[in-house]
Amino acid sequence: MPQTSRTVIVTGAARGIGYAIAEAFAREGDRVIVADLDGDGADQAAEAIRGNGGSAWGHAVDVAKEDSVRALIERVHAEQGRIDVLVNNAGLQYIAPVEKFPLEKWNHLIGVMLTGPFLMIKHALPIMKQQRYGRIINISSVHGRTASPFKSAYISAKHGVVGLTRTVALETAEFGITANAIMPGVVDTPLVRNQLKDLADQEGIGEEEALNKHLLHKQALKRFIRPEEVAACAVYLASDLAASVTGETIGVSGGW
Repeated sequence: MPQTSRTVIVTGAARGIGYAIAEAFAREGDRVIVADLDGDGADQAAEAIRGNGGSAWGHAVDVAKEDSVRALIERVHAEQGRIDVLVNNAGLQYIAPVEKFPLEKWNHLIGVMLTGPFLMIKHALPIMKQQRYGRIINISSVHGRTASPFKSAYISAKHGVVGLTRTVALETAEFGITANAIMPGVVDTPLVRNQLKDLADQEGIGEEEALNKHLLHKQALKRFIRPEEVAACAVYLASDLAASVTGETIGVSGGW
């Protein structure tokens, strides 16, 4: 079992969903590692969390590069002595039809959102297995179970994360480790706001029309999901009450 105060790593945590998740774990009294490609942004986010009474440290990491991931995991383990919770959240978006999708963009998105979680899990698992405890939470998307036009790399990565999650759950159950994926819907983040503009530009329509046509048309609530709502699900999945929840996908989608 973990110490009362757990060590939690959240990737892509400088802003958006990742920051909300980091902040939520800090409120639980955990020691939070705010990891992000933007090292300065990670430091600023950690400072903001500390300003609200939490324990947080910023670290730069490129989740698509194994040397960077290995260095982060080794440093956190050396400084904190444990790694109890890993939240793989880092993500990005690129919008284009398949036949016009640049290979470098495809490789970039797959590298961050599928290879990244794989590498983070690969290097955190030996520590979690030695502890005989761990919570792995992968941020997939409703696009991990459905599709939309112009998002081939994003959707492929998010589907892949679901398969990775289920595989890890099977491989690690005997060590007291769980692995689950959260499937957020349309969350009000800078990433989604930028995506709206790209979708609108692709089709020559307004952003409000793009929002309703591509992002809210399948959703029951017809509203943005707040990052804090996704964070609350992550906190639950890391709790003792979720000890029997593993290999699952949980939607926080507003009824998508």
